[in-house]
Amino acid sequence: MFGRLFGKPKQETSALTTLDKLNETLEMLEKKENVLIKKAAQEVEKARDFTKAKNKRAAIQCLKRKRLYEQQIEQLGNFQLRIHDQMIMLEGAKATTETVDALRSGAAAMKAMQKATNIDDVDKTMDEINEQTETMKQIQEALSAPLGAAADFDEDELEAELEELEGAELEEQLLQPATTAPAAPVHIPTGPRPVRPVQKQTAEEDELAALQAEMAL
Repeated sequence: MFGRLFGKPKQETSALTTLDKLNETLEMLEKKENVLIKKAAQEVEKARDFTKAKNKRAAIQCLKRKRLYEQQIEQLGNFQLRIHDQMIMLEGAKATTETVDALRSGAAAMKAMQKATNIDDVDKTMDEINEQTETMKQIQEALSAPLGAAADFDEDELEAELEELEGAELEEQLLQPATTAPAAPVHIPTGPRPVRPVQKQTAEEDELAALQAEMAL
């Protein structure tokens, strides 16, 4: 148990130390690569100068050195790629370990809570809650029961008396004579009716009437 407890911080520290070391190595390789790139560029400039000076042999030597620098640059690039790959794998393994540790801690906490919670205790608690609920219900029923003179009244007798009252009221309504509302008086206007003015026929209407009479003959 103690070995497990003290082993986790060591592993985490070791992983972090390794990542730091890989980062330092990666930075060192990048610096060397930049230096070699500058040297290769310088050799190219020298080769151009020797070419202008008609010194072919010196120009070729510069190009050879440029090729050597390029080979070293390519080799350093491969080293950097491997370090990146190693860092990715190490970070993935670290994340996996942390995830497993978190899951293990969660499982242990769940197990501890299950041990602290006994099924017998749960049943006992539920019985106590039900008992308290039943007691409270009895108390409420006792408080709502009628007291004094009202407790002596018979509910059946009261309901029978109420039915008699309702029946008597209904019988009284049936015995009352039916009454109708008086009809509203009709207002008849008095005085002379207005006389419509007689329209006089025009000359055109007279001619039309004469023509119709002739056609009828």
